[in-house]
Formats: sequence, structure tokens, C-alpha cells
Amino acid sequence: MTKKRIVVLYGGRADEHSISCISTAGVLNALDADRFEAVPVGITKDGKWIVDGEDPRGWNLDGGALPTVERTAGARDVVLDVARGQDGFFARNADGTLEPFGHVDAVFPVLHGPYGEDGTVQGLLEMMDVPYVGCGVFASAACMDKHYTKVVLNAAGISTAPGVMVDARSVRPEEALERVAEAGLAYPLFVKPSRAGSSFGVTKVEEADSPEAQASQLGAAIAEAGRHDWKVLIEQGIDGREIECAVLAAAPGDEPEASWPGEIVLDHQDDDQFYDFDSKYMDASASHVEVPADLPVSVLEDVRDVARRAFVAVDGAGLSRVDTFVTADGTVMVNEINTMPGFTPISMYPKAWDATGVSYTALITRLIEGVLR
Repeated sequence: MTKKRIVVLYGGRADEHSISCISTAGVLNALDADRFEAVPVGITKDGKWIVDGEDPRGWNLDGGALPTVERTAGARDVVLDVARGQDGFFARNADGTLEPFGHVDAVFPVLHGPYGEDGTVQGLLEMMDVPYVGCGVFASAACMDKHYTKVVLNAAGISTAPGVMVDARSVRPEEALERVAEAGLAYPLFVKPSRAGSSFGVTKVEEADSPEAQASQLGAAIAEAGRHDWKVLIEQGIDGREIECAVLAAAPGDEPEASWPGEIVLDHQDDDQFYDFDSKYMDASASHVEVPADLPVSVLEDVRDVARRAFVAVDGAGLSRVDTFVTADGTVMVNEINTMPGFTPISMYPKAWDATGVSYTALITRLIEGVLR
């Protein structure tokens, strides 16, 4: 059997650069080597595409320095010829000559955050007419923007947490406080960049003793979120459990399948803690994954139903992780949709499918084979 050549994109310009590297290490180590020939293509933090750099298979988050894509001595620039489509991938040699990758059967963009999960790379691959794993341009762009995710889902009759959007470049703290009051948002609030992931720039804002103190806290939270995106979402905290569901529709036209929903259980008993970047990736003792979540089967099925409907509403394809809130009375509302969720062996998306009967390697195989021509 002739192996299919798969370009695996990783790294990128987003804050999630290192997480993409770790996800890629997992994908490459689990890839079925009898079926696929992987060509890892790294994207540096300044957006340069390279091949033959450091092998990401050896990367992990072991408490040391976060892995990054660097131009090593043997690395070569990647050159794309859009007009040549699947035969348009080249590496530039030291003497300036171009060496073709050969026919590329598909691209697996293991990229998180802006410049990879937001429709930009997807648009490039669409123009090249190259098959790729994951959501298309619209779903990627809409789900990257938490504000527009709400707009699309609400229009489809799917509940989301109440919130307002502000411009961090110009909004005054007092004005933001007025917007919160007008919307009737209850405290605590979560202030977050609208177009970032992995909990970067997220601040929990509790109710203060005075309007002045409240405006000050809110202004600081907006400034922190604004470091990552000028578009900032102020969202009402939901008194509920955060339940995540993996959705899979590997081939075009497939009906979306939903895994058993899972829950990230925080192991540090701290009322002020939430699932931030360090809890997700840097502190192995901070949390653990439980799949299925400890909820009645009827509620788990409701989560699966909402996840499938949300995936369809945003025109999802390939894969997504739909994050929901489940309140004490069993109400399910969508928090956000990740079109390229964390893909390490211990990330929720693969763990959820493993608990549903699809192994990590089988999951990767289904996703790739689903887009092959």
C-alpha cells in the first residue's frame, strides 16, 4: 500500500504556539506509519514556514522551557506555488534551488489560535485546492471569535452565557461598567479576549464594595485581555459545571458524532481558581480529566445533542470540541467551540473519544482518511 503524504503544520504566530508544538508531538508519535508519511512543517513565531527543523516528536511539557519552532542549522524555508495545488510544496536549498515535497495528499493543520485556527490557513489551502483536516473558513473564523460564536448560536436557538463586547482600545472603565449594568450581568464576571484561546488573558472579576473599585477592577481586566485582542468579551459567570464534548465528522457529508462528555476536575480546592493556562498545561497536579462526567445519563445525552446542534449551526467539519455549562437544574448552554482543540494524548478531545471507543491513533486516521481524495 502506497503511503499518503501528509503535511503536518505546527507552531504559528499565536500565543498558543507552544501548545501547538505539544499537540503535534502527540499526533506525530501516534500517526499510523504504515498508512501515512508525515512531513512536519513548522511555523516560527514570526510566521516563517520551515521544514527539517527540530523534530517535534521529542517535545513535551515537563516543567522546563516551552517548546518553540526555531530555525536550526539544517532548516529550510518552505515555498508554496499556489497554482500547483497538491504539488505546490517546495523546500528552498542553501543554493536557492527548490526541492519538491512530492504530491501532498492532505494537510493536518495542528494550529491553535489566531493565524491557524481562525480561517487564515484554511483559506490558503482552499485557494490551493489542497485537502485539509478540520473546519472550513467560516466555522474557523466564527468560532475563533467568541462574540460571533454567540451570535451564530443564539440565532440557531442555542443558549450561551450572557455577555457584552467592548473595544479595549477606547472603552473607559466607567463606560464598560455601565454596559455591564445595562445588560443586567450578574457577578462574578469573566473578562476575556474574544479571539484567543487556552485561557490567555482571562480574568475573573468579583463584585466590589463601590462603583469606583468595580470600575478599577474591570478596567484592569479589560487591559489584560486587550494585550491579546482589542475585542474583549465581558461575560456573566455561570453557576454550573463546565462539561466538554468532542464532535467528529471526519468526511464531508458525515453526520456529526458526539463523544461521551467529559469534565476537567480541579484538584486544588481553591474557590478563586479557574481552569487557566497553567492548570491546563503546566501543572499536572492541578486537574484531571473525567470521561464520562459524573452526571445523569439523561444530562450527558442533552450535552451531546447540544454539541451536535452547535457543530451544525457553525457549519463545522472534521472535528471540534464544544464546551458547555451545565447548571444545577440540567440546563445546557454553550460556552465556546474549539475547532482545533488541544490534541495531546491527555487532552480532552482525544481522551473523550478514547472513552467512547475510538483510540488516539484511530481518531487521527479517521480524520485524515476523511479528507483524502
